[in-house]
Amino acid sequence: DKENDRVRNIATLGAQTGPVLCAYRANGSLRALLHEAASAAPTLQAIGPNDVLHTVWCIDDATRVARFSAALNSLDALYIADGHHRAAAAARVAHQRRTTGAADASHESFLVVAFPHDEMRILDYNRLVRDTLDWSLNDLLSRIRDAFEIEPSRAPVAPASPETFGMYLAGAWYRLRVHAALVPHADPVASLDVSLLQDRLLAPILRIGDPRTDPRIDFVGGVRGLGELERRVDAGQAAVAFSLHATSMNQLMAVADANQLMPPKSTWFEPKLADGLLSHVLD
Repeated sequence: DKENDRVRNIATLGAQTGPVLCAYRANGSLRALLHEAASAAPTLQAIGPNDVLHTVWCIDDATRVARFSAALNSLDALYIADGHHRAAAAARVAHQRRTTGAADASHESFLVVAFPHDEMRILDYNRLVRDTLDWSLNDLLSRIRDAFEIEPSRAPVAPASPETFGMYLAGAWYRLRVHAALVPHADPVASLDVSLLQDRLLAPILRIGDPRTDPRIDFVGGVRGLGELERRVDAGQAAVAFSLHATSMNQLMAVADANQLMPPKSTWFEPKLADGLLSHVLD
């Protein structure tokens, strides 16, 4: 549905207004070029949502463009971090408009912004479950202990390390740590915290199926804080909440390098670029 909406958006506007967010492994030569470019006066500045300041420099000198192109072309890969629907929609629009083999046709390109991996920030992406299937508190905790160590906490639990989770249930916080023997470290996807929680608790105990479509689960970006989890559980909008440790950029790239896909709702990038700040107008 998101991809279809983005295709209609591009076709209606005759333009792409939002870039695909990519990452690359930090590169010294490219970092030096960027530092040099950013030492000049910016082309424009704008404040976007959440008071995020956007600063843009235009590189239009042919020699400097060539240096940037060479540095970018030397990279092993660009990793799509956010914007898979935008990339797929751009490809569909290009296929629809492709009547000649002109490589420089406007529809053969799409907007991309790329950052070095060590300058990107991923926040936690937390979970809310609507009900606990009528498990009593003691029975639910007993089932969870099959795969996790459970420790009550007087304070909200923001996991400081992987394989650790916070759980807010019946007005109380708990710290969960998955049993070490259950972590498949050799599998870059199955060893992600979002996978461990799904495979060891949400699916087998709370019967959450596909997180993309199951109406009993909801997701809260870490930018909204743990207080949002408490508020929604206390208001009866959910029965239990789980806080997670943020996925790292190295984990994301390891999944891509293994030709696998990240699980749904596993990364929350902040700050986000404002849509419409730059546009790619199609012919």
